[in-house]
Amino acid sequence: MQKNADVLADTVAILVKALRELGTAGQPAAASRLAARAWWVLREASPREAEHINGAMHFLARLPDESTPREETTMPTDPVLDVRTQAHGQRHTLIFGAYSELKPGTGFVLVNDHDPKPLYYQFDAQHKGDFTWDYLEQGPQVWRVRIGRPAK
Repeated sequence: MQKNADVLADTVAILVKALRELGTAGQPAAASRLAARAWWVLREASPREAEHINGAMHFLARLPDESTPREETTMPTDPVLDVRTQAHGQRHTLIFGAYSELKPGTGFVLVNDHDPKPLYYQFDAQHKGDFTWDYLEQGPQVWRVRIGRPAK
């Protein structure tokens, strides 16, 4: 009989394989939304397995997708959160923390060293309809995204 941890690890491995196959079959946005929901469920109880899902999301982010959010401009008063020097395991915690401190109608500019599209799907899973996401710069070295909380 397998231990619960082994069952969970095996289940996540199967899920990651299915997500990658769905993405390469032309459905990267659908796969990313599912992965973000799985990441959200696992992030606190099973951080190691959540990181496997996060890796799948980064794979999916590199696949062609026409649903990339539109570009807009930043507000001159938006603070900048540059996570490029932070450890990868700490970045999302910092970003979600910055978002949780936003008042309605405000935002911040995220600066990253890769496309943060997986983070977009995580926001969509957790804050559907209650965040804005506007690309300001899209690589290849630097990505800047304004993340905001809509005015009520």
